[in-house]
Amino acid sequence: GIMKSKIYKFFRLIAGFIFCASSTIFMLNSNLGLSPWDVFHQGLSRITGITIGQANIIIGVLFVIVGMCFGQKLGIGTILNMLLIGQFIDLIMYLNIIPVASNMITGIIMMIIGMLLMGYGCYLYISCGLGCGPRDGVMLVLNELLKKPIKYIRAGMEILVLILGIILGGTVGLGTIISAVFLGYGIQLVFRLRNFDASKVEHKSIIKGLS
Repeated sequence: GIMKSKIYKFFRLIAGFIFCASSTIFMLNSNLGLSPWDVFHQGLSRITGITIGQANIIIGVLFVIVGMCFGQKLGIGTILNMLLIGQFIDLIMYLNIIPVASNMITGIIMMIIGMLLMGYGCYLYISCGLGCGPRDGVMLVLNELLKKPIKYIRAGMEILVLILGIILGGTVGLGTIISAVFLGYGIQLVFRLRNFDASKVEHKSIIKGLS
């Protein structure tokens, strides 16, 4: 019944977040350089002394506020996304369960796995309709405002964040560039394979999501 579908949705949401967090660690451990966002988070972490996971949460909160100013719904999924992905990243790093690449080839394979995991994680959690993650929310806002395709908007966001991260002293490498250019394609690919159209999902605000 309804309860069953709620529990199923919740597990689907959490599974999506775990995929997204694992994706970050796969890219981190590829030793090819971090994703643009994590270069930024790492730079913040170096300057302020907070963990990369905590930096992830703080930036998420700022983005949610920006998204809400432009009418994005704040869903229960948005809040959990912010709070949990950062925690899962710190947890998975602590557990040390994802191997570290020792050469370029394994590094590139890990990057590719990371990007596909991110795509699958996004598919799982966005399809629950409980709210977009902070960065995805801002991406959709810009998409509406500027009337430009998502892939350009996402690339623009990544490049901007990357420049900030470099200024703050984050680690950049081949993987950073691969991620900035191809992550959007990786996400699109998974969505296509699952016949999933993110723009068709009607997200519930918190009040509706809980009822």
